[in-house]
Amino acid sequence: MKKILYLSVIGFAALLLQNCASGPSDKKSGNSETDAPAKKDRVLWTAEEASAWYAKQPWLVGCDFLPGTAINQLEMWQAETFDTATINRELGWAAGIGMNTVRVYLHDLLHQQDAEGFLNRMDIFLQIAARHKIKPLFVLFDSVWDPFPVLGKQREPKPGVHNSGWVQNPGKDALLDSTQYPRLEAYTKAVVGRFAADDRVLGWDLWNEPENMNNEHYRKMEPANKPDLVLSLLEQVYVWARSANPEQPLTAGLWSGDWSAPETLKPIETLMVTESDIISFHNYSDAASFEKEILELQRYGRPILCTEYMARGNNSTFEGSLPIAKKYNVGAYNWGLVDGKSQTKYAWDSWKKAYSGEPPIWFHDIFRKDGTPYKQEEVDLIKQLTGR
Repeated sequence: MKKILYLSVIGFAALLLQNCASGPSDKKSGNSETDAPAKKDRVLWTAEEASAWYAKQPWLVGCDFLPGTAINQLEMWQAETFDTATINRELGWAAGIGMNTVRVYLHDLLHQQDAEGFLNRMDIFLQIAARHKIKPLFVLFDSVWDPFPVLGKQREPKPGVHNSGWVQNPGKDALLDSTQYPRLEAYTKAVVGRFAADDRVLGWDLWNEPENMNNEHYRKMEPANKPDLVLSLLEQVYVWARSANPEQPLTAGLWSGDWSAPETLKPIETLMVTESDIISFHNYSDAASFEKEILELQRYGRPILCTEYMARGNNSTFEGSLPIAKKYNVGAYNWGLVDGKSQTKYAWDSWKKAYSGEPPIWFHDIFRKDGTPYKQEEVDLIKQLTGR
């Protein structure tokens, strides 16, 4: 997703106060309902607990996944368009090149529309993913692209335009209206709570690029104080998610700015690195930049995931970044798997520049619609590095 630097000017709130609770390896226990102590919210994992969790994982390699038949999160998950055949086929292609995880976006409107049906479809997705030995990292909220999500039939893709139908979560209206926050709280607690002890789930990415003001097309629609609003809400999302006592880690990824020292972080970035069990980040630049940011983030002594990378036209490539990720045992999720309705084979500039036909260089994605690789040498490299 396009990187738009927006510097926040607000002060950082004090760290959230939380009750003491068990760490990730502790067992839940209790007596009868009458004499059992009240359940306490899980606290932030220590660096040692996070490292112990990570040591149990394989080297994590995957992609940001959207089935080719869906234009956005809503179309992926709504009952009428929940395409299990395509999901199964495409996750099979991912597993076939050695991928063991995928990053998948959810949406609170799906929970509002049909809570039980949505959670059941998540369970079906997890069954399919487990069949391919793939563990999803679920994304709860997202600040990128269209700020006006609407349930129901989604619009058709704009020809030749990158991610022309992707929607934010929550939308602008909910972000500006604090009376809707209880709905967001219910969604967070229900989703995390339902799968809190499910070992098919890798973790929870609470908010994608939270303060992103987007490209020129959408920026004029954004609230001027969006970073302030999201900072305040994200603080609450961490509390809501932890109150569900997940056995999986929580994170939210850094994506822009200067991370070279703690004092260079924006307030929302400080929140993300101090309240996340594991550190995550995005990098759509060359191999030198990728390695530099890994070294900067190692200061926190926690496992690191790069949850978005690989934009060929921006010098972010598999051959440049993936060997570095393996060198430092950093999890790596490239954007996109199959050329589909999201049309992310087109570059970010497709919002302003007309493309006719296939672009000369695919921006994202690995496979064509029939499962043949865009570049066989890339697939061979991924297989080699994952041991597939």
